Amino acid sequence: MSKIDWNDDGQRRQYRHTASHIMAQAIQHIWPEAKFAIGPAIDNGFYYDIDIDHRFTEEDFPAIQKEMKKIIKQNLPLERSEVSREEALRFFKERNQDYKVELINDLPEDEIISMYTQGDFTDLCAGPHMDSTGQIKAVKLMSVAGAYWRGDSDRPMLQRIYATAFPSQEELDAYVNMLEEAKKRDHRKIGKEMRLYMFSDEAPGFPFYLPNGMIMRNELVDYWRGVHKRYGYTEVMTPQIMKRTLWETSGHWDHYKENMYTTVIDDEDYAIKPMNCPGSILVYQNEPHSYRELPLRYSELGNVHRHELSGALHGMFRVRNFTQDDAHILLADEQIEQEVKNIIKLYDEIYSQFGLTYEILLSTMPEDHIGTREDWDVAEGVLENAIRAIGKTFEVNEGDGAFYGPKLDFIIKDSLGREWQCGTVQLDYQLPGRFNCEYTGSDGQKHTPVMIHRACFGSLERFIGVITEHFAGKFPLWLAPVQVSLLTVTEEVIPYAEEVCKILEDAGLRVKLDKRNEKIGYKLREARNARDSYICIIGEKEKEAGAVTVRCNKIKDEIGTMSIEEFMKAILEENSQRMVGSYFAK
Repeated sequence: MSKIDWNDDGQRRQYRHTASHIMAQAIQHIWPEAKFAIGPAIDNGFYYDIDIDHRFTEEDFPAIQKEMKKIIKQNLPLERSEVSREEALRFFKERNQDYKVELINDLPEDEIISMYTQGDFTDLCAGPHMDSTGQIKAVKLMSVAGAYWRGDSDRPMLQRIYATAFPSQEELDAYVNMLEEAKKRDHRKIGKEMRLYMFSDEAPGFPFYLPNGMIMRNELVDYWRGVHKRYGYTEVMTPQIMKRTLWETSGHWDHYKENMYTTVIDDEDYAIKPMNCPGSILVYQNEPHSYRELPLRYSELGNVHRHELSGALHGMFRVRNFTQDDAHILLADEQIEQEVKNIIKLYDEIYSQFGLTYEILLSTMPEDHIGTREDWDVAEGVLENAIRAIGKTFEVNEGDGAFYGPKLDFIIKDSLGREWQCGTVQLDYQLPGRFNCEYTGSDGQKHTPVMIHRACFGSLERFIGVITEHFAGKFPLWLAPVQVSLLTVTEEVIPYAEEVCKILEDAGLRVKLDKRNEKIGYKLREARNARDSYICIIGEKEKEAGAVTVRCNKIKDEIGTMSIEEFMKAILEENSQRMVGSYFAK
């Protein structure tokens, strides 16, 4: 392949997989004793797993990259050959490549065995690859980590070198710059600096909200409740622990048990809920229903627990205890399309509130599922029709649906262009029937409702992590833990600063008064590091004028000196309208 379409995932992986072979060849040139395992392309680059006594560090990267550039400059053709199992085994045994031998032995007897050769390097590989090494334009080694062979802790620990490749140096530089910016925006770092949340070795994977974090969380919840009330949802709360029989009926016990925390109460098995849906079904079953009530929209900020492997835990993005902003909608078949339209309209409103855009994936039937193929075809068709009816585009994500039904996944993009899976809409023809849910139709007969499971934030924890990085901690005023920080220059102005503080607090603003006997430059740096939204300097000049000198964490230059009334009027408007940016940036 002489040219690639970088927007095509397959071609992008083909390019990067070729780069992984170049990296392996370079390592072989420098360390001939290296044994190679696998070197696939991944979402943002590629890696190779290597068994070698030498311990790789980032200090080795320049030498490896220099050798890779030589190989690229040689423009070596990548030549595919198909060989017999015996030839392949003999070739790799002669070169002491034990991992390749094991891979060959594990292949089916009728599998075609192919190898790719570039110059003096040959690798076991199914391909495809670029035509020559010279087509790879820009590469960079990123990091090194340990990885058990085939993910088995009883097998050898290999060294995994991560790297990436792009069609041009400019694109590679832009990617590296984005990663540097992402490091600065790491929600774990910012969360610590702003005192939002914490984690403890005594509760791995279980987040603690600190006072500032609780302010932001409560503001999010208040906003969420207001929007859902306007869209016709009623809020419920269901128990944390319920009997095994419930989870057997729902299918979770058979299909999700490895992720559930269980306990025994009065000699009976119970589970801490990993999902809220069975509880909402019990709420529905609490009383009889008529078609006139449908759709019934139950919303729940449900606290759920899921057992995640310790290696998968990652700040607020992957935790073991989180709050889903759930909703479960019971409705009739003919109402589904309109309801999905309403849900997407709600999502549009919420995501735009944070300046977030999104793409939609339609995830279809997985191998592990309940219900017939015919049921799934109907459900997938209904979701597809609903998306098309409102003029939205989507991509199909084969085999990634929930075990009980297909779903729409909303992939939001942040300010760095990174993608995050947050919102979901899951269409479920299975659970209502398994729980014998009914409603009386207009014909006087009993009917089984359909259930829509949906969450917009996905989880409060994950969404808080996402927007922390999206805004780099410089949240919209309505979310900011500290909306106004008042910094005194001298001790003499403290009484005036206290008056200003009371005026702003009485207006409903969250204010921090820093009247410590510290230099103003020190106070200013601390307020900036804490990402306080507005920082007001109060000295003798401001005291005499009945004013404050204002800075904003979203605006580079100082806004200037203004009266208390003028400043308060502006930020109250910014706060009430939930502006994403600053009022003063208009």
